Amino acid sequence: MSHGACKILFVVNDAGFFKSHRLRLAQEALARGFEPVVACGKDTGEAALEALGIRCASFGLSRSGVNPLRELQTFVALLRIYRTEQPDIVHHVTIKPVIYGTLASRLAHVPAVVNAIPGMGFVFTQRGFGARLARGLVNLLYRIALNHDNMRFIFQNREDLQNFVENTVIPEKLTYLIRGSGIDLAEFPFAPEPADPVVFVLVARMLSDKGIREFVDAARRVQPLEPTWRFRLVGGADPGNPSSLTEDELTSMNAEGCVEWLGHRSDVRALLAASHVVCLPSYREGLPKSLIEASGIGRPMIASNVPGCREVVRDGITGLLVEPRDSRALADAMLRLGRDRNLRMKLGRAARERAEALYSIDDVVRDTFLIYDELKRA
Repeated sequence: MSHGACKILFVVNDAGFFKSHRLRLAQEALARGFEPVVACGKDTGEAALEALGIRCASFGLSRSGVNPLRELQTFVALLRIYRTEQPDIVHHVTIKPVIYGTLASRLAHVPAVVNAIPGMGFVFTQRGFGARLARGLVNLLYRIALNHDNMRFIFQNREDLQNFVENTVIPEKLTYLIRGSGIDLAEFPFAPEPADPVVFVLVARMLSDKGIREFVDAARRVQPLEPTWRFRLVGGADPGNPSSLTEDELTSMNAEGCVEWLGHRSDVRALLAASHVVCLPSYREGLPKSLIEASGIGRPMIASNVPGCREVVRDGITGLLVEPRDSRALADAMLRLGRDRNLRMKLGRAARERAEALYSIDDVVRDTFLIYDELKRA
């Protein structure tokens, strides 16, 4: 390890994502006298981080691209940053930074690597020939890339951790479970349920694999039975993501009048507090921040029975689980919770207790720095 301040390089696709999900890690690094630097895709919100005293090194990155030339350029740009910055620890978040970054770390002789693996359940749990092919490719990439003398892995839920250990060559002793990015429990205090009418809210990027269309279809089924109930979508379209709904599609859904699309909002806490039930009928997750925030506020949840979601939502304890892609089951769950205030109260209180026990951001930051300390000693 170098002398002087320990430099931690966080590598993410998007500076805005870092600010919303990982900012406290960089602030803790500053408080400890470390030097945090964020490497991220160009023009993704670097100015907001720089304003907080966190330096950014941006590079060209296509998040979902598979053009070999562009991908090579991304890798070379990343390698250049590693050689220029000479960090003591690199912390990669999400799949491209993990695969490219670990390889670059080896070539640039970075002493220590932390790989935060996002929700990987879908690669390992899907069936069929295409899924087997994808699994084989991912495992091959991991074998080639994830090879460093001083490296640790962070998973957001136990199912992904176990799938990963079983399906790849990574030994379990290098893995840690840290539940998502955590929440500030003081910033998300328990909030009593608002007055009627009953409001259902889904907070996410407007991607089809977040279950947006299922939510809209369920709302259409429920509204004729309960015409006063409200259904809200909160989040922006994400043109860089192939599964994003288009602005036109969202605007026409909004115009139809059954579901309100509120777009990207910065007052998520207030919107959660103004709702009765928080939904996330997603197809796959690492550990969904919107559900952790809903837990903090004490809201019952309806989510898909998939890895990540079922880590937060315990069926019948903190919420209801439904099968993914099943808007009829989602509508039934909405009717059940919307009509039963006592059940909502019970689930909501249990959700807050679980948030206090498991999802405090202070615990997340402390556990992450224990990993850094371990790597520095190695």
